[in-house]
Amino acid sequence: MKIGSAQASLQTKFLLAFAVLLVIVMGSFGVYVNQVVVRPLRDTTENEMRLAAAKIGDQLNLYVDGQNQLSQRILSSQDIFALMPSGSESGLTVEGLARSRKLREIMFQSIGPSMNIEDVAIYDLRGTLLTTFISMSGNPSSLLPFLESSGSSTTWNESGYALYRPSSNRVFFVRAIRNQNGKVFGYMAIQLQQEMLRRSAAAGSSGSDVYVLDHNGQTVYASSRQADGSIPKLETSQPDSEGVYLDGQDNYVAFSRSDETGWTTYSVTPKRVVLGPVNSVTTVSMLLIASLFLFSAAYMYFSARSLLLPIRKLRNQMLRINYSNMDTRVVTPSSNNELLMLSESFQGLLDRLQVSIEREKLAVHEEALARHSALQAQIAPHFIHNTLYLISIAAQEGKNDVVSEMCKNLSDSLRYIVSSPYQHVSLTQELEHAEHYLALLHRNYEDDLVWSVDADRAFDDIRLPRLVVQPFVENCIEHAFKEADTPWRIEVRVKVYNGLWALEIRDNGDGFDDATIRHVLDSIRAGEATDHRAHAAKNDALASGSASLDGVATGIGGMGIVNTVRRLQLMYKNRLFFNMYNHSDDGGGAAVQIIASLTEDFY
Repeated sequence: MKIGSAQASLQTKFLLAFAVLLVIVMGSFGVYVNQVVVRPLRDTTENEMRLAAAKIGDQLNLYVDGQNQLSQRILSSQDIFALMPSGSESGLTVEGLARSRKLREIMFQSIGPSMNIEDVAIYDLRGTLLTTFISMSGNPSSLLPFLESSGSSTTWNESGYALYRPSSNRVFFVRAIRNQNGKVFGYMAIQLQQEMLRRSAAAGSSGSDVYVLDHNGQTVYASSRQADGSIPKLETSQPDSEGVYLDGQDNYVAFSRSDETGWTTYSVTPKRVVLGPVNSVTTVSMLLIASLFLFSAAYMYFSARSLLLPIRKLRNQMLRINYSNMDTRVVTPSSNNELLMLSESFQGLLDRLQVSIEREKLAVHEEALARHSALQAQIAPHFIHNTLYLISIAAQEGKNDVVSEMCKNLSDSLRYIVSSPYQHVSLTQELEHAEHYLALLHRNYEDDLVWSVDADRAFDDIRLPRLVVQPFVENCIEHAFKEADTPWRIEVRVKVYNGLWALEIRDNGDGFDDATIRHVLDSIRAGEATDHRAHAAKNDALASGSASLDGVATGIGGMGIVNTVRRLQLMYKNRLFFNMYNHSDDGGGAAVQIIASLTEDFY
């Protein structure tokens, strides 16, 4: 797993793995709450609304059924049929007034003192009002409009009564005054009490707005009205007799249609009220899930941090360990047995590694000292051999003064070589020794040899092995001037800047060819195999008569450039740069360049 381009840490992987598991668990818990708690609770709430609407309808049915029983008690008196007029008799006659009084007596005997109605009115066959029980206002003077439009009423045809609503606040229970033979003598209209309708509606409303509509969609009862006096728009064409739906104003509407009265009861409740308990459960569940998630995430984070902190400390301590700092003690306090065992194992490994490194350092040091001693031992005899050869030539030519001076210079040079031959010297001392050597040669070549050597007190701080500069100068004498015109010039230049020192030895001789440069540089890079390849190159050169390879092989007894650079590499390692090339200054010639850093590695 990667984040961006960086490898994710172990703690991140640990947290991500447990976060996925936590999300699955929390998601499962959320699904469980929704399916097992929230949805059943919502269904229960909606079912309670349906039951409340049905209860209101039942209460209204009971009230209407009470009026049916009341009307039957009135009709149980046989005198009422005899008192009903058979023609168009006027109620203002003496007979009409007496009839009205007797009808009121019959109603009083049937109804009694306990009333839950507004009034009872008696009408003749033409629907004309004959008399009322208590003469309450609001009784229609004629039932003719109702009689003309009530032919299709189900309750009128099947139950013998119908509900008549002439105005928004008046509802009448209308029954035909019919004897046992089915003969109709007139009509009775019981004015229903609005307070009783309100009580019936409030019995199951539970704070909801209740509306009762008849089969024509006219309002029978409304617990509240809008500002313009109308009621909310309700769906009156529901195919089911009861149910619950959500209207356009985000209200839950429960409805129940009564088969007895044909009225439909609507209970309108805002959605926020209906789903209040559901939303509370949902909110509590979400808060619980969020709290559990945060708590679990924090617990996992600190647990992972506590578990991985010793590993991080161990890693940081491992990063601080290097070649020069192997004494670091690993301290990883932890209660985790595995981490303690890992720490102990690493400490044991570190101790064993320390011992191995100390042994290796000692072996490398001894090996480097032996190699350095062997290389330098090869240089000194060669230098003495060449110098004695030059002295012998001067002696043969009878130059006694020159021989004496050369012997003195040779004595100084030998003293420089044999005094602590394997200790490092300053660059100043090396340059002085090179001048002594050039002075020896000058006795032999006289004005044909010209040289210049830089001198500066800053060179005293630069350390290097003995016999580094003189072999390169000797190589110029031996191989650079075979075909070159005199005077022969040798320049030794030194620069010191920004922690670096650069040594350049150049001549105006014949220069190197490409094969020679390539061979020498490859031999230097080859390291341990340099001597073997140098001897092979020498044999090839002798066999083919190549002057260039012979120059490299015989330079300083076959050791020359490669030998000197190798001794410098033993001291400076990765802080050394060597190059050899041909230059074009003052007619051309060869140049050897050495650059070394006093502090930082080059590679």
